[in-house]
Amino acid sequence: MASLADKLRAGHSVITSEMPAVDGGGLAEVERQLAPMRDWVDAINVTDNTAAHAHASPLAVAIALKQRGVEPIMQLVCRDRNRLALQSDIVGASMHGIENLLALTGDDVTAGDEPEAKRVFDLDGPGLAALARTLADGRYLSGRPLDPAPRLLIGAVESPTPPVEDRVARALVKVQAGARFLQLQFSFVPEQLERFFAAAAAEGLTERAALLPSIALVRSAKGLRYMDENVPGIHVPAEVIERVEAAPDESQACLELAHELATHALSLSGVAGLHLISFRTDAGIAQLCTQLGLEPRIEREKSLAHAHDSAVTH
Repeated sequence: MASLADKLRAGHSVITSEMPAVDGGGLAEVERQLAPMRDWVDAINVTDNTAAHAHASPLAVAIALKQRGVEPIMQLVCRDRNRLALQSDIVGASMHGIENLLALTGDDVTAGDEPEAKRVFDLDGPGLAALARTLADGRYLSGRPLDPAPRLLIGAVESPTPPVEDRVARALVKVQAGARFLQLQFSFVPEQLERFFAAAAAEGLTERAALLPSIALVRSAKGLRYMDENVPGIHVPAEVIERVEAAPDESQACLELAHELATHALSLSGVAGLHLISFRTDAGIAQLCTQLGLEPRIEREKSLAHAHDSAVTH
């Protein structure tokens, strides 16, 4: 099976998604959450105490995905760990064949349900990406040798919202630190994404990193309104919410909206694939991928392998 790094290196359009937070239920709960998406995506983000709420550790869930034949992208945030703990988690993950890392600064503790927790923030997101690159180069931050060095594909996140020049400049800092792919925050305004990719191309960002716009799959206008009012940096235009509210089937209207946004994103030059985040409990990701004309992951990998073999023989 080709890895996420192999696919990006080959210019293969990839689909990533996000694992819902896991609390109780053990491995059976991991299986349940995984089922609607596992056949369609190339890799799955495992979140790290998202929105400053405690959940099962990303390392534990990433290992569970790996054991089930799914390639994880392990998120790590700087809010809860100093550089020693971050290095331990990355090196420990590599022992289990977990090579994909998403480096994040992390939401402040005031965003969560335990605001009295102590902040760490020994590093920030770019600092964590640089730390991971140092490990991949075969040494700890102290300079002590690390042999064998872990194989790592380092990622980061960025927002495509205005001011796009500042966003692109910030993304370039993360790439300089070591990030090789960037998952972009939701944008419900196609023109915003167009402006971001134009600026990214002008500054050489699209040549230095794989950019994956995020697509949200929700079930109702209520979900869209919640994102607009409560998620920092997210704007859902009023006419979009009203359109879904007026539809005879809000769930289907939300799926149609996601299809429109995904089709538009994939049409832009410099897009390396999509990052799908589903807030639905049904097979929304499978439905969206089918509507986009995408084959299941195994079939896409067969096509990639065939193209590689043909290139080698010729």
